[in-house]
Amino acid sequence: MSRVEKATANSGAECFQNDAHKYAAYLETPEGQLRFDLAFANLREFLPQPVHSPCALDVGGGTGAAAVGLARLGYQVTLLDSSPAMLDIAGRAAREAGIAERITLQHSDASRVADLFRPGTFDVVLCHNILEYVDAPAAVLCSAASVMRNSSAILSVLVRNQAGEALKALVEAGDIAAAEKNLTAEWGNESLYGSRVRLFSSTSLKAMLNAASLAVIAERGVRVVADYLPQRISLSAGYERIFKLERVLGSRPEFAAISRYLHFLAHRPFL
Repeated sequence: MSRVEKATANSGAECFQNDAHKYAAYLETPEGQLRFDLAFANLREFLPQPVHSPCALDVGGGTGAAAVGLARLGYQVTLLDSSPAMLDIAGRAAREAGIAERITLQHSDASRVADLFRPGTFDVVLCHNILEYVDAPAAVLCSAASVMRNSSAILSVLVRNQAGEALKALVEAGDIAAAEKNLTAEWGNESLYGSRVRLFSSTSLKAMLNAASLAVIAERGVRVVADYLPQRISLSAGYERIFKLERVLGSRPEFAAISRYLHFLAHRPFL
């Protein structure tokens, strides 16, 4: 990564340090809730068979929504995040849900996963919307793979889709030049903090997973059409119906290819 690219990634990550409540508020919007609900529904499809005291690691777990969801399913969850403010919000969410004893909060950077945990510790590892902001996403995936318990353990990765950014520029802004650029751009712009984020294609993410000795078991699209609904359709009022439609579209490759987010689930088949 060049010096400019590293500065770009770090500036995006700093937003979560300095204004965590803005991100927490976004997750309460219909768009934020839909992103979480779709990803968590995909994850539940592929969770490994229950074992005694199953363990999960949420890398860059932020406000703790996924950690709380997994804890409610019986997992002992370690939430790793570099932002103390995010961890404060996550701790409060765990206490309010009555499952604080099932969630361990760990203040550290995603790049230190392999240093912090023994190999083969976790049955589930989440990297949801964290690879966009780290200096070396491929290295984070390798570290995540190293702490997976066995071949039945799964890694869940959610990233911004390069093609989705191109479509957004064209449909929402009518910006043909931006759409053309985003088709091959490594970096895109996010609207919440006005920072830049790394973009991924299905091909590039698969290559990173393969390099980490991980095999893809499922590929889903998250938010295929919800961002482009006409004003007469309320995402809030029609949430359940839109959620069901998104689940169907996201499981079909031709629609997943243009989704705002790519969601891959993978395992280590040779353990």
